[in-house]
This record gives sequence, structure tokens and C-alpha cells, in this order.
Amino acid sequence: MYLALLVIFLQCSELYTQDRVFTFNTVEINVQPSVKVKNGAPMSIICRADISKSTDFQLKHNFTIFKDGKLVFLTVSDEDDARYEVPMARSSDTGEYECTVEAGGKTKSSNSLHVWVAGMTKPILTAEKKEVLEGEVVKLRCELPEEVPPLYFYFRKIKMNSTPKEKYVFEAYKNFSEVEFPVEEGDNILQFDCFGKRHVQREFDSSEHSNKTLVTVREPFIKPTLSVKPSNNITEGDRIQLECSTVVARMRDIEIILQKNKTILNSVRDEKVLKYSAVATPEDSGEYLCKVEQGRASKSTKVNVVVSELFPKPTLAASMNKLDENRELTLSCSVSGFRKANFSVLRRTSNGDVLLKTSRNLTMRVSVNDTGSYICKAEVKGIVKESKPVRINVYAPVSKPTLSVASGLPEVVLGKPLQLICRSAMGTPPITFTFYKGNEMKKTVINDTYATFLDENIRQNDRRGYRCDARNNHSSGVKTSNILNVTVVVPIRNASLGSIPYGEVEEGSEIAFLCSVKEGSWPIHFRIFRKTDRDVLVFEQSEHADRVMWRKGTMSRQDTGTYYCLASNRANVDVKSHPITISAKGPSMEMSGPALATNSTSEKLTRQHNDGDYYSGPDLEGAEVEYTEVEVSTLDPHKAPVQKGTETVYSEIRKANNGCVIARWESINAVENP
Repeated sequence: MYLALLVIFLQCSELYTQDRVFTFNTVEINVQPSVKVKNGAPMSIICRADISKSTDFQLKHNFTIFKDGKLVFLTVSDEDDARYEVPMARSSDTGEYECTVEAGGKTKSSNSLHVWVAGMTKPILTAEKKEVLEGEVVKLRCELPEEVPPLYFYFRKIKMNSTPKEKYVFEAYKNFSEVEFPVEEGDNILQFDCFGKRHVQREFDSSEHSNKTLVTVREPFIKPTLSVKPSNNITEGDRIQLECSTVVARMRDIEIILQKNKTILNSVRDEKVLKYSAVATPEDSGEYLCKVEQGRASKSTKVNVVVSELFPKPTLAASMNKLDENRELTLSCSVSGFRKANFSVLRRTSNGDVLLKTSRNLTMRVSVNDTGSYICKAEVKGIVKESKPVRINVYAPVSKPTLSVASGLPEVVLGKPLQLICRSAMGTPPITFTFYKGNEMKKTVINDTYATFLDENIRQNDRRGYRCDARNNHSSGVKTSNILNVTVVVPIRNASLGSIPYGEVEEGSEIAFLCSVKEGSWPIHFRIFRKTDRDVLVFEQSEHADRVMWRKGTMSRQDTGTYYCLASNRANVDVKSHPITISAKGPSMEMSGPALATNSTSEKLTRQHNDGDYYSGPDLEGAEVEYTEVEVSTLDPHKAPVQKGTETVYSEIRKANNGCVIARWESINAVENP
């Protein structure tokens, strides 16, 4: 029975639950009277829920309204709508509104709705003082009590018959702002007001202007009076007197300043009158300004003064501005249209002006030391004026210039530049130096005592001499140096080494070495080395020739090895020959050695060529042998001194199969040096 009752109860509950089914169709939000509401007008935000029900039953609704994401209204109602009433809308009520409805465990939200409360409340402006002095400041405060920051505040200073001066301040966190306006000269009765602005969806919303606040300005002192005595138009030499005065309400911290062209002439403190006096000159003409200052207050008065010239500046004339030493110079001083003046002639120096003569004219015989600037002065009624300076240049003649090579010796290495120096020991600068190579002018330089010239076009056979000219403004004219001949040093080129016999020599016999060069200026320094663990110098000699011969009397096995020669001259470049190798053999009856050409036997010794090939001479096999006496030819007279005589050399002559004459040296007499 109980089980049957339980089943009946559960079935009834299920039927009851099925009878209370509902669903949200929409939730909407709107505003009355419209989405744009005038500031101060009433406003209603209405949230409405559209719900479908299975039966007609009561349903509790929880209404929540948000503005810009913040909760502003909450209520519970059986009705399907709720109203959020704002009796006086303010600009702070502008924003995005949204409502949410919760019922029976279900929730639904509306779309957002933007509401704009147009206009702002009228600001309130207050001034710290109602009465101020010139030079003080007016402190103002503008407040928008019912507005929410950020806000923009605009302040205005209003004067009669002038455009208002405006200042603005942005306040991010306050609904009020404060500023200061300075009270300037001429301010009398001032009015101030303010208004506010705020930014709404890329637009500015402005308030109406505040109440006008009136501020009265009092003068701390009156505008100064500036007087000139005897008058504003005076003559040079008269005494000018200026007086500046004012009337002050409070003497403390008052200052009077007299200026001319921004230059302060005089000033006084805590006094009502300033005086200034001076003997007038034309430079005193111009505008004078008297300024009175107290704190920030400032007032000024201007007056223009004209000083007529008593007499013009003197003029100094010279008989000559450029002249030779020991010539006569006359300086004359004059004033146009004015002869009754006291004249003096002076020389201007770094230590001041030096008086030369108290007179209109000065005549003197000049020296170089008289070069400088001269002036004259004229005095009338205590007024002294000076002329513009006149430059006088006195010249001593240049001495004969000397021309030399910068390196010292009168020579230059072929391929290197040549630097010359032209110098005059005496002569008043500036001096003009001119360089010549032969008769060709190369360079002109203006300097004080010397000049340089760099010749970069040096040729081997260039035999033109150098000279230079020097001249200045002296009337004596040009002086010319002696001709300088410069030796061109030709560097060594292509050194070679040969020997007789060549390559192999009998132990105990003699051998001759010939070291020669293809090109190079004399004297030439020759050195012959033998290579061992270190290079050993075995012969050294300087020659006025392009070759040298060294005869070694006895050759041993210890003397065998590799030989080379070095040749150098004043070009300071060592040129090395290719090496030759000399070996020793035991004595034999028949000698052998390298071939020599039949002509010029003394200079045609077999030598190794620069390209590394060896010259071994023609084939000696089957040649007929005969002995002859050969005369040694002399050296080239252009390259070495002429020999004192000839010497006889015995040699073995063979005729080779091809008919050539081949010589084998038996003994060699060294070429005699001069």
C-alpha cells in the first residue's frame, strides 16, 4: 500500500515539474526619453525579459544593470521588466549600459546600449584675491563638482579692448584645477572665467562658462619721467644730463635703471630719482630708456637724444705706404674744413700708442723696424678724435739666394724624387721664390725666408742645372742663385759572377773570379762571398768600373763550394749575382776549363747568366791545339779608367770541329787598377 502511494506521489511531482517549463526569448535594454539625454534631465534605464512558459505560473526575476562593466542597479521582481531611474542625469552617467536577468536557474544578458548625457554642469570659479598690485599674480580655482575626471579646464583673462588670454590644464584624476595669471603693466580692472571639456567617443563635450570673477589692479608706482638737459639736441663737447623719477606707493625693493642700446649706464635702489651726466660725443646719440622695477612690476619711458658733431674725425695720409729702407716718409694729419686743432702723430704697438710728434706733419728716414700702423689725433675743446690707422711697410732687399739639396749631397738616385731648398738669408718678407730647371720655370712660392721644390721627373741623362730667383717689394729687383748641378746615381742592375777555370779547378792551381754589373754609377763596391754554414766574405774592393777581377793564387779543397758576389753603389741597394759552384780535382797533365770567346778576353770570362742558364762554351773534342800570345783589351773608357798598358796571357788554343777558335787559360795576370 505504501509503495503504491509513493509511486502516485512521484508521478504527481513529475507532472508538476513538467507544468513549470520556461525559456528566455530575449533580454532587451533601452533608455527613456532617448539615448542622448540633456544634462540635468531625468533618465530611465529599462531592462525587459521576454520569457515563454509552459503554463501560467509565477517566476521570480533577478535584474542587474551594469554601466561600463560596473554594477549600478540590482532588483528582484515578479514582473518581466525593471527600471533604473536617474532623476538628474550628469555627464558622468554617459557610458555603455547592459542588463542581465536570472530566473529559475537560467540567465540571459542584453546587448550593450550607449547612453550619452550631453552637456556638462556649470563650473565654479574663485579668485584668491579681489585686489592685487601690478607685478603680482592672480590665483584662480575652477571646479566641476558633479563631473568625473579626466577633465580639461580652460581659464580666461579678460581685459577691456583686447583679446582674452587663455590657459588650459588637463586633470586626469581631479574635478578641479588651479592656475596663476601675472598682472602686467597696464592691467587695471580684470575679469576671469573658466569652462570645462571632456572627451566622449572621439568628440568633446563642453560646459557653459563659469561666473565672471572681477579683480581690481593697483599701481605700485607710476610710469617714470625721463628728462634731458640742456635739451634733446646738443652739440658734441657739451655736458648732457639725464634724470629719471617716479612716484611709488611702497619704497621697498624699488629699482630705477637707465639704459642706452641695452647697455646699463646707471641704476639706483630704494630711491625715487636717478641722475646721469657725461660730456656728449656723437656716439651718445640714440634712444635712452628709463625702467622702474619692483617685484614683477615694470614700467619704462624712452627718449631720443641727438648729438651734433663738433668736427669730423681726422685723416692721416702717407707719402708712400710701401718703400725701401733709408727712404724718406712723410705723414700728414688733417681735419676736413677745420684747421684750428691740436694734432699729434702716433705709432700703434701691442703695448699701446707711442707718441712720435705733436704736429700736423711728420717726416722721417725709415728702417725696416718702422714697419707698422700709424694714427693721428686731433683735439678741439677737449674733444679728441683719432684717424683710421695707416699701414706702412718698409722693405730691406733680399740677399742672393742659395740653392741646395734637402738631403745634403748634390745627388739623387734615379727613380727617386729630388727636393731642393731655396733660401735668402736677408730680405723683408714676403719673398717670392721661383725655381728653374735649365731655362724652364718649374714653381713659384711666396714665403718668408725659404721655399722648397720637389722634382719627381728625374732622368738618367738629364744634365740641366737648377737655379732659383728671390724677390720682394724692394726696388732692387730679382736676385738669382748659382747653378746647382745634381748627379743622378744609377742603381746597380744585373750583377753576375764568372770564374777561370770554370766549375772545376786543379787542387793547388790558381783561379780568377770576375764580378760585373750591367748598369750602375761608379764607384761600385764589389764583394765576393763563399757559402758555408754562414756566408764568408773572401774579397772586397771598390772600383770606378763596372767589373772587378779577383785572382786566388792557390786553390785547395777547403776553398771549394758555392760563390756569389754583391755589388752596390751610392744608391744603397745590394744586387746579388746567381751563385756558381767551384770544385777541386787532383793534379793532371792536361788542363781543362770553360771556353772564352776570342774577342775581349778580359771581359768575356765565362759567367752564369741571370736567367739561371749556364754558358759552357763549344765542344773541345777533336780540336787542334796550338799556343799563341793574346793581347788583353782595355776596359771601356766610358765605364772605367784606361789601362796603363797591356799584358801577355799564355793560353792553349784549339780549333774545334766547327772551325771556332777556343781558348783555355794557362795563367792569368790580373787587370791593373789605376
